[in-house]
Amino acid sequence: MIHWLKQLRIAFGASFLWLVCLIYFTQGFRSFVWTAISYQLKDNLKLSPSASQFVTSIAFFPWSIKPLYGILSDCVPIRGRKRIPYLVLATLLSLFPWLHLSLNISLRSSRVSLMIILTVQNLGSAMADVVIDAMIAEAVRFERASFAGDLQSVSWMTMALGGICGSLLGGYALTNFQINKIFLLFSALPTIQLFSCCLVEESSVNSKDFPQYSTSNEGSHSINGNSFHKDNLSAEKSKTSVSRRKKSQKSAKKGPVTMTKSQIPVKDGSLATQWFHSLKMATFSLFRAFRQPIILRPMAWFFLAHVTFPNLSTVMFYYQTEILKLEASFLGTMRVVGWLGLMVGTIIYNRFLQKMKLRRILLCAHIGLSIMILLDVVLVSRSNISLGISDKVMVLFGSALADGINQFKFMPFLILSGQLCPPGIEGTLFALFMSINNLGSTLGSFVGAGLASILNISSGSFDNLLLGIIIQVFCIFIPVCFLFLIPKEATGISA
Repeated sequence: MIHWLKQLRIAFGASFLWLVCLIYFTQGFRSFVWTAISYQLKDNLKLSPSASQFVTSIAFFPWSIKPLYGILSDCVPIRGRKRIPYLVLATLLSLFPWLHLSLNISLRSSRVSLMIILTVQNLGSAMADVVIDAMIAEAVRFERASFAGDLQSVSWMTMALGGICGSLLGGYALTNFQINKIFLLFSALPTIQLFSCCLVEESSVNSKDFPQYSTSNEGSHSINGNSFHKDNLSAEKSKTSVSRRKKSQKSAKKGPVTMTKSQIPVKDGSLATQWFHSLKMATFSLFRAFRQPIILRPMAWFFLAHVTFPNLSTVMFYYQTEILKLEASFLGTMRVVGWLGLMVGTIIYNRFLQKMKLRRILLCAHIGLSIMILLDVVLVSRSNISLGISDKVMVLFGSALADGINQFKFMPFLILSGQLCPPGIEGTLFALFMSINNLGSTLGSFVGAGLASILNISSGSFDNLLLGIIIQVFCIFIPVCFLFLIPKEATGISA
């Protein structure tokens, strides 16, 4: 283990490796502070479950537009650099909201103000996620390509570690600290991240050498603003790009060249025009690839799978804390069990399900999820008490199984996304896939909030919660009717 980490440090540098681990750890550790947000909305602002879910759904919307951050950092450099300035900006957007919430009681006491500032915070977190993934993709592009899987493993491990630590400490912090202290404590991580950005050097895209962090290849408009996906561009295309740059530099040194009137560059606004053209071409290439049926159809299925299912997670959080009287520390433990279930689900999928047809995997996943929803029926109807099963056992067991089964659904999404990305725009197209997945989840939360409102489910009034869960059972099978959108022969190995 130590030897492996030493090899990574030699290959990528200690400062870059530290920055990657820190950002992913912070992403996982966000559960520490978002547990406090859930209680702030419920106990201090006295919001109903539907209103609370609406606020959090709006706040997480920036995760649904991640390709925009990748395209922007690819095509519009800041002071000649494409990554570090955007990472600094993203870190500042992540840091200041928590500082303001810790120091200004009026911000965290107003629903609208809290929603706006949490949206800004998620904007920073989502942008940092995209930029660091682009930096990872670029770092493993050439002679370090053999370390791509290792760097990805480090990313996932540190994020899982952050999630476990955040879930465990979040409940303890709520019991022992005031909420403003929790916000202030969490702001330490973005602060460290801000200073860590200064330790990583990035060459300018205007320099004579090929930039260390560059994702655009002339003629191909290649983009790498990806999330959860690290692909390598071919060295041949990169060499072609370098040779073209050198030729243009040599021709510039030879002296004036005869040009037609239409070829003479305009000094005023020429840089802005170049940026606009680059943005336009990148966006056009992205959506031209996305609208191909082989890509559009499966992505439409995963989107429908979220939108057609009313998410009642916030309602269940209210029920667990108000009716079942579960403590914050126990809910933190529940999330840790969920992380472990996710890891076990990933291992089971990789070892036993890779050769199975994806249609069959997704069908089995939805059948399994329907069984998990029936466990909620047992919990809400209080049938578990008559069977001698405690509420805590039901919640822990259900959390672990639900996260594990959900991973059986998410892994095919990752596999199909990676296989469907055409060469040249793998990174940002994958980010678009993830954004569609996130947007579907957000809309599913809106549907859940609407259902809770229609059924008059509110804090202290959960009479119709059982009906809402039964509706979920039927809705979970709606995407099964559209499995024909998934390629028939697609498996976990080939599509």
